[in-house]
Formats: sequence, structure tokens, C-alpha cells
Amino acid sequence: MSSPLADRIRPDSLDNVVGQQELVGENGILRRIAASGNIPNMIFYGPSGVGKTTVARILCGMTGKKLYKLNGTSASTADIKEIIAGVGTLDALGGVVLYLDEIQYLNKKQQQSLLEYIENGDITLIASTTENPYFYIYSAILSRCTVFQFKPITRQDVSVAVRRAYRILKEETGEELEVPDECIDYIAAVCGGDVRKALNAVELSASAAQEQNGKRTVTIELLQSITGKSGMRYDRDADEHYNILSAYQKSMRGSDPDAALHYLGRLLESGDLQSACRRLLVTASEDVGLAFPQCIAIVKACVDAAFQLGLPEARIPLAQAVVLVATAPKSNSTSAAIDAAMQDIQNGLSGDVPAYLKDAHYSGAGKMGHGKGYQYPHSFPGNYVKQDYLPDSLKGRRYYNYGSNKYEQSCSEYWKKIK
Repeated sequence: MSSPLADRIRPDSLDNVVGQQELVGENGILRRIAASGNIPNMIFYGPSGVGKTTVARILCGMTGKKLYKLNGTSASTADIKEIIAGVGTLDALGGVVLYLDEIQYLNKKQQQSLLEYIENGDITLIASTTENPYFYIYSAILSRCTVFQFKPITRQDVSVAVRRAYRILKEETGEELEVPDECIDYIAAVCGGDVRKALNAVELSASAAQEQNGKRTVTIELLQSITGKSGMRYDRDADEHYNILSAYQKSMRGSDPDAALHYLGRLLESGDLQSACRRLLVTASEDVGLAFPQCIAIVKACVDAAFQLGLPEARIPLAQAVVLVATAPKSNSTSAAIDAAMQDIQNGLSGDVPAYLKDAHYSGAGKMGHGKGYQYPHSFPGNYVKQDYLPDSLKGRRYYNYGSNKYEQSCSEYWKKIK
């Protein structure tokens, strides 16, 4: 059976790699490393289909050392022992290069077994991973490697790869295939920066293309049926999930309703209603807060409506809430205040509750002095009387500072008059 198109046309030199110009371009760091002939231990981190495996294979081939390839999804401890056993043998006197794809799937013990040989230089490790290496890779391995981050491929670069793929397919089959520019652009747009996904679409479309006006022709309708509704990257357990949530919350905090709606749309398109609502509620209190105290109540009503309606209708009240939060005045005075208070508590600064504030609603409380001397604020003008409420060890401590917004400033002026 023929291998997939993406493997058949995989570049064999850095000159043919699309995208990642910061790494493999004319002045790219990896190109300079390759030219030096001294390949260090490296970890390539980034989403799938962006060239990690391709670049790793090219660099491995340039070392002149014996090459082993493993995939973390299927590699066993026996596979690793076999590689270690080969170190120092006649056909590996110059050392070994281990290309380890999806290294995050190796457990800690498997990763540790390589450590000694990486450290003394017997094994040069070139690994790739789609997960954040700082979370998933054993720290001792990580400290001996340089991490290079690969980014999603731009539409323009994907278009170059797609055109090349159609050209090679025509050469392989000897058949005429009409591919309008709009189809090239469509594949580049919906693949989400994943070249492998784009090339799979190319291969399928070439196989399924029907004859029009005497030529087999790729159409937008055909591509839509192949690619589905979206090529968006999203995995609820992976980095991109948290990246989208972070951008969603920061866009609302930064008062950009357009960006906030974009990230809301990405969450809802993936069906992640729960995360969209949770971050919305947090932001209404954390970032709007007392600048618009009614905001949390309105947002809560919209969230309740969203869960009652379900998708796709849930998008409507959530969009209302997102725009409200993004365009509302902002204040983080209350979240900053509670964080400061909790920081003191975590640092051991607490102290005993003053006796006059302690519960006095039980028999015997008076004998212990509980409640004695407490002044009831509503018995005084303006419903206020000066009285210490913090423990003695924290007297004078200030956590809350009035924000500069209209509401908090009006509260500040009111209490200045009363106090």
C-alpha cells in the first residue's frame, strides 16, 4: 500500500521546509547549528503538522552518527535497552542519535534510563512533542536539552505546500487535474496551520475529484465535504485549550469585545460551554468588580440562560455577557484585596479574634468576656462607630484600596464624610 502523500513528499533538506523561518530560514538558529556539524540535545515543541518531525529527521541525517527512531506512543523499555546496548559497539563508535517522536508518552522511568547516556554524550537526543515540555518531560532530561518552539504555519506558507503537493500528484498519476486558486486558499485557511492536515485534504480531493468540462476538477464543495466545518485546533486536555481560555479572559480584561467574541466563538465551536461560562463569571468579578457592581448579576443571568438553552442558542446570551464585560469599566480592587489578605494568612499572620467580636450567643460566653465592649454601629450617627475589627497583631493593616472608577470613588467620598 502506498504511503500517505505527506510522507512521500516530506522535504529532505531545510531549504524545502515551509514555515519556521526563524528556526530554519537563511539565518535561522537550527540552520546555523546544522552547518556547525555539532548537533546538541534538542526538544522540538509545537502543534502537529508544523514540521517538527521533518526538521528532526533532516538534522539527524546530517550528524553522520548511527540513527535510531522511536515513537513514544509505542516504544517499550526493551526498545530503549536495545538502543543503550548498541552504544559503543563497532557500528556506533561515533555515538548514537536517537530521534524520539512524542517523547511525552514515555514514562519517567523510561526517560531516566536515557539520562546517563545523554549526559556523557554517547546518545544525542532529538525529540519532538505536541505537549508543553515543561509539564510533561522529566526535568533532568529537560535541563540537558535546548527547547525550540515550532509555530503554526501561516496561510501563505501552507499554500506553497499545497501547490507543490498537487503538482507532485499530477506528475505521479499523469492525469490532468484542475485546481482553482480559491481551492488552494480554502485548504490553507481551514487546516489551522497544520501542513499534514492540508496535504491529507489534497490527496483526498485529488482522488474524489469529478470530471467537469472534460477535466477532473477540485471544487470548494468537494473540499468542504472532506475537511468538515473547521480545521481549528482544539483539545480540552492540551495547551491550546488553556491558550484559548487565557486569550478569552485577557481580551475581556483588556476591553476588546471583538477579540473576546472571537475566542468565545472558538470555545463554543468546540462545544466547550462549561469553560466559556466559568471564565466569564470569574472575569465579571475579578476585572469589572465594583466599577460596575451589577455586572456579575447580569452575567450570572446570561450564564444560567445559556445552560438552559444549550448550544447553539447559548451563544446569544453569552455574547451579550461577553460584550458587557469587555466594554464595562474595570476595577480589580476587590480581587487584589482578597489576594493580599490571603497572602498574610498563608504567611502565618492571623492572630486571635478580639474578645468583643467573639460569639456571645451562648451560655457562659459572658464569663469569658466574649462580646463585652462591642459597639453596635447602628446605634451611632451614620450607622458607624470607630472600632478595631482586625486581630491585634494586624491592627492598621489595609487590604482594600478604593478604585478610581465612579462607583468606588463615590463610596470613598461617602465614608470620608461619615468617618
